[in-house]
Amino acid sequence: MKVQDVMTSEVKSCRPETNLAEAAAMMLDYDCGALPVVNNENKVVGMITDRDIAIAAATKARLASEIPVSEVISRKVCFATPDEDIHTALKTMRHEKMRRLPIVNRDGMLQGILSLNDIALRAEEEEGRHHPELTYEATMSTFKAICEHRPARQAAAA
Repeated sequence: MKVQDVMTSEVKSCRPETNLAEAAAMMLDYDCGALPVVNNENKVVGMITDRDIAIAAATKARLASEIPVSEVISRKVCFATPDEDIHTALKTMRHEKMRRLPIVNRDGMLQGILSLNDIALRAEEEEGRHHPELTYEATMSTFKAICEHRPARQAAAA
């Protein structure tokens, strides 16, 4: 099974200059918790999550409408390609603790997104001789790895 068989193709994105209020409104309108951030060539330069917005709005002494996405995006972004094996993408998500993985073509242009929702909805149970390509076991393993708590910043710095 390939990533393109599971991913969401109709993905919304924003730009680095989009402000946090606009990004949050997009997330509300399109029922998503993250947006890929793309440049003029539609290449992914980062990701912004609803959590990023909440933390920035609570810790910066400015209105969300005054804070550009570029100030708070995660710039370390891992990708997958549409023709990549789904289990390779799951491994990336587990290792990087990513709930949503941008899908790009060979030129780095946004093609879609692979989310835990996409994976959960396609997973199947192994029964007898039926061996699905995307199992509940692989899905749960990915989910557990992503949900595992990271060390606190202070503890990691000490």
